[in-house]
Formats: sequence, C-alpha cells, structure tokens
Amino acid sequence: MQSISRYWTKKQIRRQLHIVSGEEQPTAVIENGTYLNSMRKIWQKGHIWLDGSRIVYVGEALPSSMDGIERIDAEGFYLVPGYIEHHAHPFQLYNPLTLARFGAERGTTTFVIDNLPFILHLETADALRLIEEIQQTPAVMLWWARYDAQTALINQHHIFSYSAMKAWLDHPYVVQGGELTDWPGVLEGNDEILHWMLETKQAHKPIEGHLPGAGKETLAKMALLGVDGDHESMTAEDVLVRLDAGMTASLRYSSIRPDLPAIISGLQQTGKVGYDDLMMTTDGSPPHFIKEGLMDMLIDKAVAAGVPFIDAVLMCTKNPARYFHLDDTIGIIAPGRLANINFLPALTSAKPTDVLAKGEWVRKDNRPVFPKREIDWASFGFTPFHPEWELTWNDLHFSIPLGVEMVNEVIMKPYQIQLDMTGDSLPDDCDECFLLLVDRFGKWSVTTLIKGFAAHIFGFASSYSTTGDILLIGKSKHGLLQAFQALKKQRGGIVLLDQNGPAASIPLTIGGTFSEKPIDGGLTAEENHLRAELFARGYPFNDPIYSLLFLSSTHLPYVRVTQKGIYDVKKKRVLFPSIMR
Repeated sequence: MQSISRYWTKKQIRRQLHIVSGEEQPTAVIENGTYLNSMRKIWQKGHIWLDGSRIVYVGEALPSSMDGIERIDAEGFYLVPGYIEHHAHPFQLYNPLTLARFGAERGTTTFVIDNLPFILHLETADALRLIEEIQQTPAVMLWWARYDAQTALINQHHIFSYSAMKAWLDHPYVVQGGELTDWPGVLEGNDEILHWMLETKQAHKPIEGHLPGAGKETLAKMALLGVDGDHESMTAEDVLVRLDAGMTASLRYSSIRPDLPAIISGLQQTGKVGYDDLMMTTDGSPPHFIKEGLMDMLIDKAVAAGVPFIDAVLMCTKNPARYFHLDDTIGIIAPGRLANINFLPALTSAKPTDVLAKGEWVRKDNRPVFPKREIDWASFGFTPFHPEWELTWNDLHFSIPLGVEMVNEVIMKPYQIQLDMTGDSLPDDCDECFLLLVDRFGKWSVTTLIKGFAAHIFGFASSYSTTGDILLIGKSKHGLLQAFQALKKQRGGIVLLDQNGPAASIPLTIGGTFSEKPIDGGLTAEENHLRAELFARGYPFNDPIYSLLFLSSTHLPYVRVTQKGIYDVKKKRVLFPSIMR
C-alpha cells in the first residue's frame, strides 16, 4: 500500500517527465484559466496540464500538439484547489461514501476522517481493507487514529490493543493521531496513550487535541506531549492562546458550535490577524446543517465576516495540507499535486460549478456527476442490525436514585430522582423519561431517568449511539418495548413511536450505524422530520442527533450513561454499574 504522498509509480513519473519535455502528451489541458498561486497568494493566468490524476505543469505554455488531448476551456473561471475538510465524523447518519460524494460535488475533495466506528465495530484487518476500498473513489479519504473511545468501555484494552493501534498508525492513509479526548488521563499518568502519541510523532504525523476551555498552562503541557492543533476554540481569545502555544487552530462552524463568524470578528478587533496557521471545519455536523455545503459554505461565511477571499481559501486548502505534511500532494495547484481543482465562475462564492477530483469530473456544467460506487459493507463487518435476543418486562426495573439532566445538546449533570419509577409510565406534566442503555448483544443494561430530553415521548429507540449500543427513551415502559421491536423490524437506526404507531424513523441499514441514502437524496428529509417530531414533543435544544451520539461520551461534563454504568466524568468512576441481563 503506497502512501498518498507517493501516489504514482516510477513508470508514471517517467511518463510525466516526458510530458513536460514534450516527448509525450498530457491526457488533458485546462486552458486560459485564472488560477490561485497559493505560494504567492496571487491570481495568475495560464494553462494546467494533467496526466490522469496528477498536475504535471502549470504556466503559460501549451503542448506542441493538442491532438488526442481533452481540452478544458477555463476562460472566465477562477481555479482554486479542491477544499479539505480536516476534521470529519463520517457517521452522522451518513456514511463515508455518501459524505465523499456530497462533499466532492460541492468542491470538498479531501476529508480527514474519524476512525471511531471502524475501530469499535470491525476487526482491524477488515477496517483497514475498508479504508483502502473507500479510497478508490475520486475523493481523497484520509483518516485519524483514535487513542481512546471517548467513553467507558467494558473491553477498552481489547479494542485499543497494541496490534490494533500499531496497524492503524502505520497505515499510509492514516495521517494523524487523535482527536485526543482523554488528555486529562494522559496528564494523570496514562502512559499507554502517551506511548501511542510518541509513536505518532515518530511516524511524522501530527496529533490533534480536543481541548475545550483549556488555559495557557494546559496548552503548554499539551504542546510538550506533542499536540499540534486543536479545533475546540470558542472565542478569539481561545484561538490566540493556541497560536501562542505553537499550535494550529481551527475555526469551527457546526450545528452545536457555529462560532466561526464571531471568532473572526474578535480576531479582527485585535488588529493583528494572520491566517496562515488557521483552518476551518464543520466538525461532523448532521445532514440538516450541511445541506448548503461544506468547506464552500465556510469559505463564504469567512469572507462575509471579513477574511480576504484568498486567505479564506487557503484556510481550507494549503493550510491543512501543510499541517498534515501533505502539501506535496494536495492543497495547491502546482506540478506534482493531485488534480483536485474547483472552477469558480466568480469570486462572489466558493461554490464551484465544475470540480475535478483526482483528475475525474465529479461536477460538470453545474451538475453532480460523482461516479456511482457500491460497497458491500457486510463483507467488512458492518452486518445488518438484527439482535437475536428480546427485551422483556424484567429489563424495565428502574431503581437507581440518580438521573441525568440535559443542560444543552451535549452536557448532562446528575440529579436526584423524586418520581415513583415502579409504575408503567411517568407523569405527563414533567420532562423526565425512562432511559435504558442496552448492550447491542443483550449482555448488560443500564436503567435510569433522563430529564430535559423531551416531555411527551411514548417510545423512542436508537442503535445510533457512541458505541452502537441501543438507547431507549420514553414515558411509557410499554412504549420502550414497542420501540425496541420497531427498531428490530427496521434493522437499526432511529424510531420514534406514538401510541398509535411510528411518528418518525431513520433507517440505518449499514450495521445499525450508517444510512445508505444520499445526504441530498432522502437522508436530510428523514432527519428534518425526526427533528420536527421531537421538537413537537418537547425536545428543547437544536440537535438531537448530537444528543444521542454524546450520551455516553466521557470527554464532556458531568455525568454519562456508559457500558460500565452511570459514570462521573470528573472523578472518573462508576457511580452505578451496569447490570448483567
């Protein structure tokens, strides 16, 4: 397996040298375009010669003969490198393939992707085969290697074994370590994670932090540990202290943290703004939020906030490419780079009308033409969701006196339960529901109440969660049982029930984790319908998908519902353990 930075064979490179010398013909020439010279930050007029997926020449010359060459007229177009989403979570209902298609057709031709569902659910060899299969699309699909699961796993050491971590970090399509969610554990003496951080640096790959609220002392310690960048800035001051610590800072515009415009405004008020060490990310936002675009949308928002157009483009091209030590291959229109090129009809928007990805059209004449590609997900281990066990009335024993209360979409605090939980249902005039987390294989369960999720839910079931275990929420114990049956019948995903039947559903037919539907081909509509139905039943926040994902995530305060039980994040201890069924 070749590294993405060594994408071409010796034979191909020899041919490319001959093309520049005039001894052989390029496969295509982009003529008369105005392209961004990213090194000089200027626009230049010229021609771009391609040999398949690679740019071999950029300048004023044309081949001596144009016979047999695809000629692409770029007169009147501004050409910029394909955009890079440097921090993607390809499991926000969509799957890596549908995300690649959706993004590439809008100019985001490179993704650096979270491996969490792969390392949790697949054998290592199968997972690595799968990322190689996904790389066969026109999009550049690169990965990061998690050091921990950001939750309390029963089998943590098995999942993050020495052999698994070594295989992930050594793979050429894995270009960074992190995101480092358990940095407090490292500071407190977790030498296992520190070992893999040192291995990451030895492989000359960066480490991304996850450092919300970190002060100067913490950031200094993170720099000593080898952390190179962080995407958790919420204010301009957060950005500045990261830059002062020698880190690359990413500006986020996501469904739960749309901070980018305010951060840019704050940075400009300092009067000392530089953009060379800044990047941007949508941080794995769900379909409803990215329907207008990915990095193209962020560039437009940055420009609207006052960032010069070229700098905004560089924040999504050259800057992340340099951060990952991949600027010899992506992020720049220059000889030797992949032919990832966006054609902009004007500088009023970063959304392209035409897109080349690895030299292949994925948008042409303002129409999406990303090639259709199917993956046999089950052959890699994402088998259909079909629990071979039943949830029974005996599982619905609620006696833990401690519940979890939602502060916002993703933060939960403990509270003392006052309600009688022995009946079949909870009162309608409160915002508390039964909450059951059940092992997807039926081995254990955790029962408690959740306050603040919604007030009027009969039954709700989801195989979409941090770990792929099953979440059940509702006022009625009968509703929990019925929702579980509906989830089984649907073969995974999310189901919302009323007493008279289904109110909304999102089938996640790939292992109960991903949808097969295109983001703009039904999935966004399903998510919007679910959101509307949950809002109607009292969900008080903006993004229920993130709430489901982070219910077990121990990198967020204050208490979580995990495989091990109700978990105190700050004290790192189980308050009430899970029960074997």
